[in-house]
Amino acid sequence: MHIAKILKQPGLHFSFEFFPPKTKEASDELFQSMKELSPIGPAYVSVTYGAGGSTGELTRDLVVRIKEETSLTIVAHLTTIGATREEIRAILQRYSDSGIENIIAVRGDPPKGAPGFLQPKDGFRYAAELVSFVKKYFPHMGVGVAGFPEGHPETPNRLKEMDYLKAKVDAGADYICTQLFFKNGDYYDFRDRCEIAGINIPIIAGIMPIISRRGMERISELALGSRIPAKLIRAISRASDDDAVARVGIQ
Repeated sequence: MHIAKILKQPGLHFSFEFFPPKTKEASDELFQSMKELSPIGPAYVSVTYGAGGSTGELTRDLVVRIKEETSLTIVAHLTTIGATREEIRAILQRYSDSGIENIIAVRGDPPKGAPGFLQPKDGFRYAAELVSFVKKYFPHMGVGVAGFPEGHPETPNRLKEMDYLKAKVDAGADYICTQLFFKNGDYYDFRDRCEIAGINIPIIAGIMPIISRRGMERISELALGSRIPAKLIRAISRASDDDAVARVGIQ
């Protein structure tokens, strides 16, 4: 079932998003963790790609395995970075043949340590182009896109940022999943700006739990531009150990 249709059903909806495995062993371990979480009843689960699609093959294999061996609804992340249109089409065809019908279409980040990275000539420059491609050749698939309540780190002009998001929606996006944020006001403001821009599709809040000091540092590395409030930093600085940090993160 498409995520947009799930979100229209009564009740509270939540999902789990997992970082991509880097090895076959890690992929097996992550699969077992997902099976253990199944009884909680998430609306869906998803697995992200690494920078530049660096974990692409492992991620794709895991996504198909989840679909084939569990009852979980799976959403496949798909990035444009480093991929040609034919490669993207082949990935989508494999997902479609496996019965996967939900995609999150994102541009993605260039590989780390590759400042001169160039996108393939036959690739997609923007996520909106990927959304259009999916809707044209795989119209049965539901498509989610990313939103940035705190602002996209590469788009300091917040008005232009909404134009780019609207382009993804106009291309056929069915829902928006936001980058993580820590202040609810940022999310509410983002939701209001979407409404002003004529964006009327569901907006899912992206929440990242802090369970350790290292985890908070990792969040800052992964989500460039993310603002960790002083109140939260102060509370964590007073925590005696990571168990106390986790309690602060939950609160």
